[in-house]
Amino acid sequence: MIHDALYWAEQLKNKKISFEELLTLIENKVERENPQINALLTFAKEDAKKQYEASKNIEQTPFAGLPLPLKMLGQDKKGWLSTAGSRLLKTNRAPASNHFVQALETAGLIPLGQTNAPEFGFKNVTDPTLYGNTRNPWNLNYSPGGSSGGAAASVASGMFPLAAASDGGGSIRIPASFSGLIGLKPTRGTMPVGPAGFRAWQGASISFALNVSMRDTKTLFYAIRGTEKAAPYQAPKVEWEHTRSTNKKELKVAFVIISPVDSEVSEEAMTAVKNAVSFLTKEGHRIEEISLPIEGKKLMQSYYHMNGAETAAMIEELSYNLARPIEKEDMELMSWGLYQYGLKQSAASYIHNLNTWDQAAAQMEELFENYDLLLTPTTAYSSPKITDDLQSNTIRAQLAQIQNYSLKQAGDLVYEMFDKSLRFSPFTQLANLTGQPAISLPTHLTNEGLPLGIQFVAAKGREDLLFEVGELFENNQQFHLPAYYQ
Repeated sequence: MIHDALYWAEQLKNKKISFEELLTLIENKVERENPQINALLTFAKEDAKKQYEASKNIEQTPFAGLPLPLKMLGQDKKGWLSTAGSRLLKTNRAPASNHFVQALETAGLIPLGQTNAPEFGFKNVTDPTLYGNTRNPWNLNYSPGGSSGGAAASVASGMFPLAAASDGGGSIRIPASFSGLIGLKPTRGTMPVGPAGFRAWQGASISFALNVSMRDTKTLFYAIRGTEKAAPYQAPKVEWEHTRSTNKKELKVAFVIISPVDSEVSEEAMTAVKNAVSFLTKEGHRIEEISLPIEGKKLMQSYYHMNGAETAAMIEELSYNLARPIEKEDMELMSWGLYQYGLKQSAASYIHNLNTWDQAAAQMEELFENYDLLLTPTTAYSSPKITDDLQSNTIRAQLAQIQNYSLKQAGDLVYEMFDKSLRFSPFTQLANLTGQPAISLPTHLTNEGLPLGIQFVAAKGREDLLFEVGELFENNQQFHLPAYYQ
């Protein structure tokens, strides 16, 4: 039996292991694994003990007191560090626990530490100047992805069976693909938000987790899903009553292997999708290859536009709170570039770009009137090496002078800044901008023995279909999980 999160929850519920014994077991794994992968930044053993001892009837919750790590980005626990991977905030501590963390705790999960993330979550690798590189447990020469790279490495290494994560452009699904894990990005508006940051990149960013079993994914989703009255985004409740029986009818699945931004897709990624198509066909489902009904490059430009504007607002708030101007030397060049790009934008152009998202959302929901699911590669390639330079000295030199550029020049530079990264992961951003749920499943290993995931996307509120297809692959032994879970 796989030692997933619910396995350990059952051990706790049935008194086969005590909370103290489980803490010691985890601590030993952390001491053995973390020095080489740099996934975990803090380890709050005493805090976890106190919280467990103070919890009433925790054995009756779904996770029964299971420890998990939070992401050092947007997942605040009162009194803990809240740095967002940035030197600007390296001593900052959270004044309160946010609603997502409170929901995890209500589900019976006990925060035990915090995982590494790139500065402000802008990258699909995890290499903040403040904390250094996180390495992939499959091969230490490679990245586990980002921005939830520390979370992915903490699960793939076996330190934790489940880790809190977040996804604003693929930041759960990319590390899931690179690290051989399951990574769900839920429908916009399904997860608890607030009391600060209710909009989270205008709804593009959402918190959930990385894990190794579909039952963990389902249990966590249904345990913490909910609508808050103050939340600006509300998910449609088309599936809240579990209306579809898993054996009722065939699934109709559209698939795409062409990059939406016209970049190359590796043979391995295409093979992963083609193998999934063959499997689904053999299982009696209807599969059709289609072209995506969206303008991929235009959508990415609107995404970067949002990144810039949101970064400018965030940095200006930091400047106010710190009572001093924020300088280029305070942050990494990527953050500086987005900040300066944001300062050049108008309110009208920002609204225009959000309208672009809404148009794409309407086009995608129209697609889901004809198909149950959309299948793509999660990433176009397996993980980059730690030593791979995803920018260039030329781009870095230009970013250092971006404050002197025109709006168009700055926008072009930001697109170029992300170009090499986008080539690795051109398929994930769409679901963030349109609000649909998407899941990465660990179904493929490359010839080099590295994982590479496939992605399923569904209509808003149809996580049930993602769980159904995930269980189909899992129950038929189609997953390639990290060695610790085999």
